[in-house]
Amino acid sequence: MIGRITSSTMTQQSLRTLQTTLVDRERLQNQATSQRAFRTPSEDPAAAATTLGVHGEQSRAAQYARNLSDGMAWVTTVDTALGASADLLNRARDLTAQGANSGALSVSARESIAQELETISAELLARANTTVLGRSVFAGTSDAAVAFDSATFTFNGTAGDGVQRRISDNETVRVDFDGAQAFGTGANSAFAMLNDIAAELRSGANVGARLGDIDDRLKEVVSARGTTGARQVQIERAMSQNLSVSTDLEARRVEVENVDSLEVLVRLQSAELVFQSALQVTARSLQTNLLEFLR
Repeated sequence: MIGRITSSTMTQQSLRTLQTTLVDRERLQNQATSQRAFRTPSEDPAAAATTLGVHGEQSRAAQYARNLSDGMAWVTTVDTALGASADLLNRARDLTAQGANSGALSVSARESIAQELETISAELLARANTTVLGRSVFAGTSDAAVAFDSATFTFNGTAGDGVQRRISDNETVRVDFDGAQAFGTGANSAFAMLNDIAAELRSGANVGARLGDIDDRLKEVVSARGTTGARQVQIERAMSQNLSVSTDLEARRVEVENVDSLEVLVRLQSAELVFQSALQVTARSLQTNLLEFLR
């Protein structure tokens, strides 16, 4: 049995069609204005779930980027301090070698060498107490103001795993260096050693045997710098990887969230034509119903 189609039925259908085209046009207008594929999760639940996951991964990548930047600042500072320390120890070695020829040196010459060695000791101590944002890079996790006491040369840092930075989901890197390992501590420190050599020079003693002590300490500093350099390479590699991941994530986000401007404009024009057509059909339908009512 075929149901009877009345003018009222046709009018209601026209109004529903008009409402549908109006909603579609509004959605496309919003997309054209915001350049976003959807405003609320209800408009596209699947895309919303995807973009939520992407945003979470982007936040994690951004945190790793901050950790990497901070870590690079630490290891670069450590490397610079160790490089300067190696230069100072090499100069101290040259001076000690000169002082070892004590028979050919005058008292004033020995005093001049001794004074420079003491100056180097003070400069070396300053390098060992280098900081980043108020934190000593050679004191481990200690919050001590300086890694080494200026009077006794005692190490104020803490032993252990040191300052760590997480640079990926499954990778951490140490960004400080154990100052006691690089410079020694107390009476056995590089600072005390240089002051002792200066005192021995003033007393007229032969300091030739001290060259081996300087070489041993220099070897520790050079080794520390090599370890730090390897950590720099690890961080640089992680930076490159994190940048690649961040770029891919942004591409995924754009693909899901953003719209093709040209495509949206074309669809918006088409929706506008459909809406105008539906509006005309609805208007004619309403006019017909009014005439029937007047009859």
